[in-house]
Amino acid sequence: MEFSSKLLENAVYEMSQLPGIGKRTALRLVLHLLKQPEERTELLAHALVKLKGEVNFCKNCHNISDTEVCEICANPKRDETLVCVVEDIRDVMAIENTSQYNGLYHVLGGKISPMEGVGPQDLTIAQLVKKVKEGTVKELILALSSTMEGDTTNFYIYKQLEGLEVTTSTIARGISVGDELEYADEVTLGRSIINRVPFENSIKAN
Repeated sequence: MEFSSKLLENAVYEMSQLPGIGKRTALRLVLHLLKQPEERTELLAHALVKLKGEVNFCKNCHNISDTEVCEICANPKRDETLVCVVEDIRDVMAIENTSQYNGLYHVLGGKISPMEGVGPQDLTIAQLVKKVKEGTVKELILALSSTMEGDTTNFYIYKQLEGLEVTTSTIARGISVGDELEYADEVTLGRSIINRVPFENSIKAN
């Protein structure tokens, strides 16, 4: 792709580093920004810089938050004995949209994936185990995507919790095998949460 401006080329390159954005889409977005009033571009740039510099992660669940403790964890009406383990904030948003879950969350920050160099030490699994050992949590819902990496992470967490007094369940397979949680429709995802099954059963099924 030939560029008439080095400034344009650099902007397109940086935009194309975003996931799911190819060079052509990046070019279209950059040209769109060029057509906007300067203050609109400045507002976007300011919002991104502010997000990167000031964003917090909830000290309890590791969800993205504006405060030390997120709104979900701070809500006294949530069931603190029930914790749903998810990959990232997109899954929290997807489950919250179902209006079928009233417990808390634990955001791992990813899934175990040796191919991508992601191991258990790169996730918040140790913090999750510590949380369970404190004794407040009575049930963990493993709500990771039905992929090989998701199943591997589920099993690793399950093994780390052996001997601890906590019920471990997993979402029902209304979610198709290989599907990412964030793309499931709200009805299917809600039913999967409600109809969760003991994790041991999911191991036997495999």
